Order: sequence, then structure tokens, then C-alpha cells
Amino acid sequence: MNGGGTRRWGWGGGRAENRRAEAQAAKDAAAAAFYELDTAQRDLRISIETLSAVDDSPAAAKAVADFAAFGSRIDEASHAYITVVDAHDLDRDGLDAAAASRAQAELNRTKQDMERVKAELERFGESLGPLLTQAENQLARVAPAVERARQELLGASNALDAARSSGLRADDLAARLAALSPELTKLNEGAAQHGVKETLQRADRVVHEAGAVRSEAGRLPERAAETDKRLASLRTRAQALHTRAGQVEPVLSELRRRFSAACWQDLQRVPDEAVRSVRQAEEKLDEARKAREEQQWAQATSLLSTVRALLDTTDEAVKAAGDRLQRLNEVSFDHSQEVERTRFAIRDAQRLAMAGRSTPKPEHARPLDDAVARVDRAVDSLTGRHPDYWHLLTELDAVRETVQRTVDRIRQDRAADTGS
Repeated sequence: MNGGGTRRWGWGGGRAENRRAEAQAAKDAAAAAFYELDTAQRDLRISIETLSAVDDSPAAAKAVADFAAFGSRIDEASHAYITVVDAHDLDRDGLDAAAASRAQAELNRTKQDMERVKAELERFGESLGPLLTQAENQLARVAPAVERARQELLGASNALDAARSSGLRADDLAARLAALSPELTKLNEGAAQHGVKETLQRADRVVHEAGAVRSEAGRLPERAAETDKRLASLRTRAQALHTRAGQVEPVLSELRRRFSAACWQDLQRVPDEAVRSVRQAEEKLDEARKAREEQQWAQATSLLSTVRALLDTTDEAVKAAGDRLQRLNEVSFDHSQEVERTRFAIRDAQRLAMAGRSTPKPEHARPLDDAVARVDRAVDSLTGRHPDYWHLLTELDAVRETVQRTVDRIRQDRAADTGS
């Protein structure tokens, strides 16, 4: 064999293969770093999406923006890695040691870049711990809240069915319950579509509104019975008041016969007004009965309140006529008791004003002195064949009210002096 022509490839070829192997190992390590970075990014993205869905605070917004910035750096590192891999075919024939070394160096550099970005990404993830814990806790509230809403809706539906089975239509409650159907649909679509905060608020709203429907449906039989009872009671009262209103005219006749016009003039319209008010109350009762038959509960309740107010006013007017005659009879027979009762109230107030003092305060003494004078004038006004006893009574009532206000003021002033 011609030894001079033999190629010396053994050492050089072995060196190239070693470099190829080292480059391949660097490629595998870079691939592992690429996979780990991608995994870390995907894992943290889930946390960021949770945070974004739950927390709308400035801190959360900054975290989302910072993660987006990391995404750009990860894309750059990943792109560099892919570029290096595509640039070096480590499996091709004739790969020399220099090319393998360059590939190894570039692969190692991209690996280090990806490892550095991954380490920073992990530190960033760790810094989000408190925010993520808070967000996850809030997210954990979603399922129980939605379930409570579902159960409350079911309870409302069952209560509505029970009310209807007893013959009550409850149309308004059925409409309110039907209006919650779109809310239930959104709850079923989940927080991922509508946001955690909005979902929790919606669930609370459904619980509250469905609970109200449930409660009102449960009370419907009681409400119907109560309405029936009020209808009967007010009807009976209106009939009795109609009878009493007819007794006012004889009372007025006696007042006219025995006392001066000033004692009864303000009562002249009571009989007609009483009859008119009772008739109006009876008309409202008919409207209330019709509303009850149509199960318009709110309208029936409002009408019954109007009836009660009419009857209360009429009752007071009718009673006032009888009370007027009674008081006038008493005072015309002997007015001294009313006068003495008023004078006693004045003397009692004067003693209080003087307690612990040599002279009373002017602001206390003045109204009491005026009260004495008013009583004297009222008594002196009882002149003629038909004295104005009603003026006496109203004046004495007014004096006693003035005296009571003065007593209250004295006590308040003394309490203030003691406190200071």
C-alpha cells in the first residue's frame, strides 16, 4: 500500500465527534431549559388570569403588566434558542470541531439566558404570594355563593307552588321570580365569563331577592286572612259609626238650646261631614274588597289604610260633639273645679320656680304671672244669661299647657346649671 497517500484522520475525527457530542449535550440542556421556562410561564399565567379576574386593585393591574413584560423577554429568549437550534445541524456529516464548538457555545448562552429569565420569573411569582392568596380565597367563595343562590331560588319556587296550591295566584311574586331567571343563567355561565366580583355580587343579589319572594309567598295565606279580618272589622266599624253619626244632631240641638253660639258653632258641619266620610269609607271598602278578590294585596292594604284614616277622623269629630256637651254640662253646673285645678297647676309651678331661690328667674316668673291673669280674665268673662263656657274651658286648657311648658323649661335650665 502507498503509505505516503494515507490520510491522518483518526485524532482529528475523534476530536470532532467529541465536540459533536458536547454540542448535542448542550442542545439537550438548552431544550430542557426551554421546556422549563415555557412550563413556568404557563403555570404563572394561570395565576395571573385568576388575579386579573378577581382583583381590580392597582397592585393587581401592575402584576398583570409586569407579567406581560416578562412575556416579551421570554419570547426573545425562546426566539434566540430556536434560531440557534435552526442554525446548527449537529447531525450532518462532516461537522468539524470548530462548528460544533460554536454551536455548543451559542446553545450554552441561550440556555443561560433562559435560566436567568426563569429565575427572575420565579422570584416575580413568589412576590405575588399575598395577592394570589387573597384572589384564590375570593375565588373559593364563588361555588358556595352560587349554590346558595340556586337553593334560595328553589326555595322560592317551592313556596310559590305551595301558595298557589292553596288558591292564591301570587302573580306578582311569580313575575319577580321569573325576572331572576337571566341572573341564574349568568351564574351558571360562571365567573370565568363574568368575573369573580360580579358573580359574587350577582349571587348575593339573587339570594336577597329570591329570599324576599320566598318569605312573601310563605306569608300569603296569613296576609289573605289578615286582609279578610280587616275588611270585616272596618265594615263593622263603619256601620257603627254611621249610627253614631246620626246621634250628633240631637247633641247639637241640646247645645244650641242651652249654650251660646260660641260653644257649638264649630260643630255645625260635623253631622254632614260624618255622613259623607262614612259613605266615602264604605266606597273605599268596596274597592278594597274587589282588590282582595283579585289578590291585589298592596292595593287592598292601601285602600284599607285610607278607610281606617277616614273612620278615625270621623270618630274623633263625632266623639268631640259628645265630649263638648259633657264638659259644658259639668262646667255650667260648677266651674270652680276646672278653675281650681288650673290655679293649683300654676301654684305648683311657682313653687318649683322659687325652689332654692329668693326670687324666680324672670323668664320663669313672667309666663306664670301671665297665666294667673288669664285665669282671672276667663272667670270674669262668664257674664250674661248664656255665658261662654267653652271659652272658659279652652282658655283654661291653654293656660295649663303654658304652665307645663314653663315647668319643662325650669327643669331643663336646672339640669343645665347642674351639668355646668
